[in-house]
Amino acid sequence: TQNTSLIVGNIIGGVSYQEQEAIITDNIDIVIATPGRLMEYIDAEAFDCREVESLILDEADRMLDMGFINEMDRIADETRWRKQTSLFSATLEGKGLRDFAREVLNEPLALKAKVSRRESGKINQWIHLADSPEHKLQLLAELLKNEDGINDEEKVDKKIIVFVKTRERLAFLVAQLAELNISCNYLRGEMDQEKRTQALAQFKDDKVNILIATDVAARGIDVANITHVINYDLPRSADIYVHRIGRTARGGKKGTAISLVEAHDIDILAKIERYTDQVLKRRIIKALRPKHKEAKLSQRKSKNPVNKKGKAREKELKEKKKEKRQKKKDDLGKQRLRNKRAKGKPDWAGKTHKKEKNKEIK
Repeated sequence: TQNTSLIVGNIIGGVSYQEQEAIITDNIDIVIATPGRLMEYIDAEAFDCREVESLILDEADRMLDMGFINEMDRIADETRWRKQTSLFSATLEGKGLRDFAREVLNEPLALKAKVSRRESGKINQWIHLADSPEHKLQLLAELLKNEDGINDEEKVDKKIIVFVKTRERLAFLVAQLAELNISCNYLRGEMDQEKRTQALAQFKDDKVNILIATDVAARGIDVANITHVINYDLPRSADIYVHRIGRTARGGKKGTAISLVEAHDIDILAKIERYTDQVLKRRIIKALRPKHKEAKLSQRKSKNPVNKKGKAREKELKEKKKEKRQKKKDDLGKQRLRNKRAKGKPDWAGKTHKKEKNKEIK
């Protein structure tokens, strides 16, 4: 809206109602709102939904993931006088999102943007294998403390985002790093807006160079000069991985993405490698060398279509399994047919054997 006459207001949680009073009473052109706080104003009849001409549902997939389905349904219903509805989502996978889209959209025009999978090419990516949660924490501490462990080529001032899966994992990691005297800030869901703003400001101003965040809390962060992204926990899907690492290497600069991988992460690692069309480099910190056997990794890596031999081998194994299942099915069918034909017939062989046995006894 820069260089326009449009007036914009924010309705978000974590901010006092007095500060937002002008937004719901004055003549505002564009209202940007979080569903929870907006519903509070709607329930209190403080926000007139009849004046809404266009409803834009941004990051609909994430709002559904966060459990805002009821609020989104209500907002769509309360603004039923609108002339236009737009829904933006990183993915249309999942029955819940597709059903919701059908409910709120009327004969929609679908616009799809190509996923930029090769943008990650300018980001130096590698993984460290972790034997256990304790080993993984040691690896992270070494990466954060030791310049040589994290910088690939040149010495630069680090600005690092560390991603975890859940708020519980975030709380655990922040506490562990505090015990190790590693200073950091954090962002999590349902965080007070003032604390969130302060944490981001310190990170932007280089007062704190490590930020721990969940995927949900990190949405919408726009921080320049992020040098490293560390996946302490791998994400649940490959597209989220690309979104995470895309926070570094902006503005033509170089960036680094490091992932800490435990044994249970191997499946999602294989998906990430297929999605990005590359095999991520394996690196070792000498003092924290993992005990994983390379053979186990090779079996997993062979599934990656980047490796043509692995792909051919995977296809061959699938065909063999299919043939084995079919043979077992055919053998079972033949046995049932033999049993059916033999049903009710005298067992001459059995009777003869019984007579011979009786003779031997006599």
